Amino acid sequence: MEVVIITGLSGAGKTKAVEWFEDKGYYCVDNIPPALIKNFIELSMAGTKKIKKAAFVTDIRGGDFLADARAVIESLKNDENISFKMLFIEASNEALIRRYKETRRMHPLSNRPINDAIIEEEKKILSDLRTEANYIIDTSRMKVSEFGDEMSKIFESGNEGKTFILNIMSFGFKKGLPQEADWVVDARFIPNPYYVQSLRKLTGNNKKVANYVLGKDVTKEFLNRYTELIRREIPNYIKEGKYSLTIAIGCTGGQHRSVALANEIARIFREEGRRVTLEHRELS
Repeated sequence: MEVVIITGLSGAGKTKAVEWFEDKGYYCVDNIPPALIKNFIELSMAGTKKIKKAAFVTDIRGGDFLADARAVIESLKNDENISFKMLFIEASNEALIRRYKETRRMHPLSNRPINDAIIEEEKKILSDLRTEANYIIDTSRMKVSEFGDEMSKIFESGNEGKTFILNIMSFGFKKGLPQEADWVVDARFIPNPYYVQSLRKLTGNNKKVANYVLGKDVTKEFLNRYTELIRREIPNYIKEGKYSLTIAIGCTGGQHRSVALANEIARIFREEGRRVTLEHRELS
């Protein structure tokens, strides 16, 4: 039996994911307590009309029931009769706040208008589920059709290596570490364009800043070594059932060095045919 657990941030697109799975013939159950998933599977496999494909949504609405999630996930992974995958859907704070304002819905964690603090609290609560996810999709800049294409690439391609996603982001250390990061890179060892008067008001998206950052010998050596490390580890992630890696590159303010490095790493792996997402947290 094929089983998919859909989870992620409120407003990120879980409903659209359910619609996609329904269109593909999955039996879908929304807002189910994790502990009941095994019961549902056992009942469906015992019935006369067995369900071959099922997708379950479990998220922040489950409240205290989420405490059962890790044990349920491990049980599903170890069940020889089940082909299990887990999908985590997320989006930037800016995108989530905009979507909630447009729909005028209330966030499950609060009866107040949504803000960064509420989103960060949800991220913290769901951090363990995110760690367990096989796939992570960031819908911040996706149209509905693009989201459907992404789902098809992941669940219909039949080629696990090609479904692996590198999520590259830049950030500023003075605004805190991004909780969604699997790897955090400190780019503060690179000379800072901020102290060059003509570059101070620009960002790493500007060609002059990029040339300054990427032209340093220390940057060139770092990129050679670090991109090789990423290449070496991707097969190991796939072997362990993980199909995404989120790399957060930070500098002091998240404006210059981290942006230029993130752009370059994303460019390198896109040219190699990898699927890459790119986000500049402090520039959004």
